[in-house]
Amino acid sequence: MEVNYSFWIGYNVFVLLMLALDLGVFNRKAHVVSVKEALTWSGVWICLSLIFNGLIYYWFGEHKAIEFLTGYVIEKALSVDNIFVFVLVFNYFQIPAIYQHKVLFWGILGALLMRVIFIFAGVALIEKFHWTIYLFGVFLVYTGYKMFTDKDKKMEPEKNPIIKFSRRIMPITNQLEGDKFFVTQQGKVYATPLFLVLILIEATDLIFAVDSIPAILAITQDQFIVYTSNVFAILGLRSLYFALAHVIHRFIYLSTGLAVILIFVGLKMVLIDVFKIPTFISLIVIGFIITISIVFSLLKTKDTNEPMESK
Repeated sequence: MEVNYSFWIGYNVFVLLMLALDLGVFNRKAHVVSVKEALTWSGVWICLSLIFNGLIYYWFGEHKAIEFLTGYVIEKALSVDNIFVFVLVFNYFQIPAIYQHKVLFWGILGALLMRVIFIFAGVALIEKFHWTIYLFGVFLVYTGYKMFTDKDKKMEPEKNPIIKFSRRIMPITNQLEGDKFFVTQQGKVYATPLFLVLILIEATDLIFAVDSIPAILAITQDQFIVYTSNVFAILGLRSLYFALAHVIHRFIYLSTGLAVILIFVGLKMVLIDVFKIPTFISLIVIGFIITISIVFSLLKTKDTNEPMESK
């Protein structure tokens, strides 16, 4: 689908405006984000996404609208897996809730830039070398299998090679310095543990992007649809984190559901030249898997109130 440059420009101006309002107006002062505030903003982002989906329907028709919605649902579901990691990282480094919003804002901004590179590179690769779509499909099937078999594997942030490397190449303070990423002490610039957390969150999203971008490419290779659905899902991730952080430990079957989704979209890519699964059917299947995973998780954990300690 050829999209006029005005659509690209208009959409990116909207995104930059929302980010500016977020950091410069609504969250200019550091504060603890309440569940009510997080739910409100989550609702705002979801509504904006659905309104944009309606515009896609108006501009480009039903098929593209379904592609956008399916891509958005996939990315939104996979982004919940990021929340597990955010909770673990913030708890491990004992980051107060008042500073978490700033870390996630800059972390998600970096994630947006990385996703743009992945999206355009992935689409260009498939367009030039069609056979790579099979490689993406096999990779997703393998990733889904690994997610299913390694779902009880614990994350140990201090053993992360990126954290080890960062500690070797830069001096880091032993404690937090408010919401600062860097401080100057005795004429020397030091990074703070908050900056380490930011690096770890960026690295984590890079890993998740390797899964999520091929997943949405299984639905469509339309750059505008892939880009906009991905961006909307990522923009709403921060508020979703604050809304779900206290109950995310109850989603015990979500990783299993996400693993099944990755396997499904992987097979969809592998079989694309043999049997093309309609996008509408994909949307129904993915929505069903997510719903079942969440419902069974909440039923299984209805009597538990303990916070999550490990994924």
